[in-house]
Amino acid sequence: MNRFIWPLVVVVGLVLFLHLGLQHGDPRALPSPFIGKAAPQFELPTLKNPEVSIGSKNLEGDYAVVNVWATWCVMCRVEHGFLLELAAEGSVPVYGINWRDSRPEAIRWLNDLGDPYIASAYDEDGRVGIDWGVYGAPETFLVDPEGTVIYKHLGPLDPEIWQREFVSRMQPAGGDQ
Repeated sequence: MNRFIWPLVVVVGLVLFLHLGLQHGDPRALPSPFIGKAAPQFELPTLKNPEVSIGSKNLEGDYAVVNVWATWCVMCRVEHGFLLELAAEGSVPVYGINWRDSRPEAIRWLNDLGDPYIASAYDEDGRVGIDWGVYGAPETFLVDPEGTVIYKHLGPLDPEIWQREFVSRMQPAGGDQ
């Protein structure tokens, strides 16, 4: 009888462990090895002008938002209106990384829907996205003035997420902005 009880206890324990772990976790909270570390170094041609490049040096000196997007990404279209509002507000520079996309389609998309980005890097083969640990689009990173990644958000950005996850991290130590 004991030889049947121990396996049953182990199986019940594993089921409870998995159930509790899945119940309390945020499915969008995938770990990023870059949080608290320097943003990955990169230099890519800009989407609209391949003769001009943009890179990690552009992200230093002020807080910066880096948004990974693509025309084939349905959720990128969902968040686009908010990115336009954020860019118009001017509180933080918004940079884009157009990821694994067609340059002509991406340019047409921005021309049709509006361009919220100071500049958008063109990552045709996804190499820089891999360096940044991108799982899929959209993903949005917050980089501090020293060039350190301080937050990563998976999925579309909206005003509530912006206030709760991004603005709170840009507050000076005293809480005044």
